Amino acid sequence: MAEYRIDELARLAETTVRNVRVYQDRGLLAPPRRQGRVGIYSEAHLARLRLIGQLLRRGYTFANIGEMFQVWERGGDLSEILGFESAIGDAWSDEIADYVGIGELREIFGKEVTPRTIKRALDLRLLERDGLRFRIPSPRLFHAGVELVRLGMSVSSVLDIAENLREHIGDVSEHMVRLVSDHIIHEYAPGTVVQSEDVAQIAELVRRVRPLAQQAVDAVLAQEMAHHLANAMGDHFAEAMEHLGTRETEGDEGPAGPA
Repeated sequence: MAEYRIDELARLAETTVRNVRVYQDRGLLAPPRRQGRVGIYSEAHLARLRLIGQLLRRGYTFANIGEMFQVWERGGDLSEILGFESAIGDAWSDEIADYVGIGELREIFGKEVTPRTIKRALDLRLLERDGLRFRIPSPRLFHAGVELVRLGMSVSSVLDIAENLREHIGDVSEHMVRLVSDHIIHEYAPGTVVQSEDVAQIAELVRRVRPLAQQAVDAVLAQEMAHHLANAMGDHFAEAMEHLGTRETEGDEGPAGPA
């Protein structure tokens, strides 16, 4: 399970360190584990923070949210509740973030590292600012882009691919999550708060859905890539054959000779 210091936790939850402390003071967020003088937070804390943020954006007050959490946790097993929040908040990837400096980016991508391409990479969450360096949330995605550039593609084209993937895979993932969450709500919490006795079952369901969703996306992507690659290569060779046919026709006609 991933662990975070308070500043990284706040950044991942898209909130502030001050807000994290306020939520703790109001009893909405459990205190961190202490490691010396440093507070260490878990994925369960991250999931709770994200849920608090969603509820606040929907207009609920601290009192409303606190009451809901109390109803949810009353009589429940703390380990099961933490397990549920961890299942919701855990990263869906086992990747470990990497870091890179602006000098390293220029060594890899050359003159195409510009304020514009850096901004696009940040907007697409390929990079995240971390002081004087950049955090790479997904090294696999980053290195895929590096290899495409080494094959001769421009950085702008690679960013176009990333933007297209983010948009379309984002739509697919939103649809899948909505269907799964609707199923969970219909099955375990019709018209009310998830009951404590169902928490462990829901956590297990979420954990089982994750690899299934990734397998489905991988399978469909492989099928679609094969289909579109075959079409693209077919179009290329058809154009080449048409070009050769035109040249042969022109050669057969030849220049007109003397009468």
